[in-house]
Amino acid sequence: MDKQTCLHDKHVELGANMVPFGGFDMPLYYKDITTEHNAVRHEVGVFDVSHMGEVRVTGPEAEKFVQHIFTNDVAGAEPGKIFYGMMLYPNGGTVDDLLVYKMDENDFLLVINAANIDKDYAWMLENIKGFEATAVNQSDYYGQLAIQGPGAEALMKPLLGLDCEELVFYTFKEIEVEGETVIVSRTGYTGEDGFEVYGSHNFIRAAWDKLIAAKVQPCGLGCRDTLRFEVGLPLYGDELTDEISPVMAALSMFVKLDKEEFIGKEACAEQKANGIEKKIVGIELQDKGIPRHGYPVCADGKEIGYVTTGYKSICTGKSVCMALVDFAYSKLDTPVEVMIHNKPRKGIVCKKRFYQKSYKK
Repeated sequence: MDKQTCLHDKHVELGANMVPFGGFDMPLYYKDITTEHNAVRHEVGVFDVSHMGEVRVTGPEAEKFVQHIFTNDVAGAEPGKIFYGMMLYPNGGTVDDLLVYKMDENDFLLVINAANIDKDYAWMLENIKGFEATAVNQSDYYGQLAIQGPGAEALMKPLLGLDCEELVFYTFKEIEVEGETVIVSRTGYTGEDGFEVYGSHNFIRAAWDKLIAAKVQPCGLGCRDTLRFEVGLPLYGDELTDEISPVMAALSMFVKLDKEEFIGKEACAEQKANGIEKKIVGIELQDKGIPRHGYPVCADGKEIGYVTTGYKSICTGKSVCMALVDFAYSKLDTPVEVMIHNKPRKGIVCKKRFYQKSYKK
């Protein structure tokens, strides 16, 4: 039986098309994916992301522990900062990608992917041994909304009572609303300006109702995927897996090899020094057809990889995909073929960012 978020009944009332995702029964779309995608690109949309996991790490060695399991560098950061990065296995494969919120000196909130909550938490508990720190899974307490699009900021204060105009990208603050502490961050997974709001189930349900009453477009997982894909953002299970390292996924900027230590550091350093066998690239099709996850990619008469995510881009109209290919074929403008229904379709290696992002810096 799939779990339900605190907004499940609201999705059903709105007639959402529901699908299983990450162990939860989630809305794929309400109206249609294109309408919801365009609402976020040009106006504003709201997503229920209460399925995401939250783990609170506290204690005198909380920062030391986070540094140990996390590829990015949180040392000495001011409270209110957010970091994107990965937890890795010793071989460099990815346990998960996540956001780390620095709440206070020895207090961190780790936001992890829904499908990986149990695995990630077990990984943290295994590796926290020997540290003077505690990791507590708070996933059942928090509900979470993502309010995304160029019109997001204009809604936050008048509609939700959340004053967050001064927040810049990848920062957050805690706001007291009606006796409750709510976390608001200027982050997102769409390539647009926007906010993520964490609070109790009651607060999130009330906030959702206000947004829907104000005619904000509710958005499902369908356009969450098309939006993140267009701007080259990875999805765990597609562009990052236990066999795909951040170096292979072209995410080395979030792997701080100048840090003293972290799990997987040696493997990543070796990949950087000696090269990688495979790499995630963008491909634009020159023939007709839509590439989908798992379709083979070929060149020189042989299979060189496979599509990790593929769509006809809603904003550009082009058939594009991300793919894991042999490193020898990863250079820009390299001609390749994607096998669609057993027929080769010509393509060319391009940048993974198929659409230009617009964040508030």
